[in-house]
Amino acid sequence: MTRTPNTRHPALLKVQEQRAESYQLRVADWITKFAGSMNFVYIHAVGFALWMIFAEKSPWPTLTLVVSLEAIFLSTFVMIGQNRQADFQQAKADHDFREQELELKTNTELTRAIHAMTAELHRRVIDDPDQRKN
Repeated sequence: MTRTPNTRHPALLKVQEQRAESYQLRVADWITKFAGSMNFVYIHAVGFALWMIFAEKSPWPTLTLVVSLEAIFLSTFVMIGQNRQADFQQAKADHDFREQELELKTNTELTRAIHAMTAELHRRVIDDPDQRKN
């Protein structure tokens, strides 16, 4: 299967349609994208430093609770992203398998047709010399 560089894989197009249709998936995508950025790290570093300096005394029990809860939610978003990526990879693999099976079937049919034509040509030219004289 030959695709131009601007053409997207059909499985990717299907996944993008599903993402566009679901508000929850778009929110999860946005959170995962933001949580995987350096802006997220910078905001947290500044926020935690300010909290530790101005909001609480050592050993920062509320900050520990907030960070633990945040880790739970972020790990959930990571798992959502991993599950969706696995679903996409499976859809892509299934599509590619079907395309390759179709191509293999077509190539097999072409090979059989070429073999039949070659056998017929061989029979007419080599096996039946009387046929050549006519």
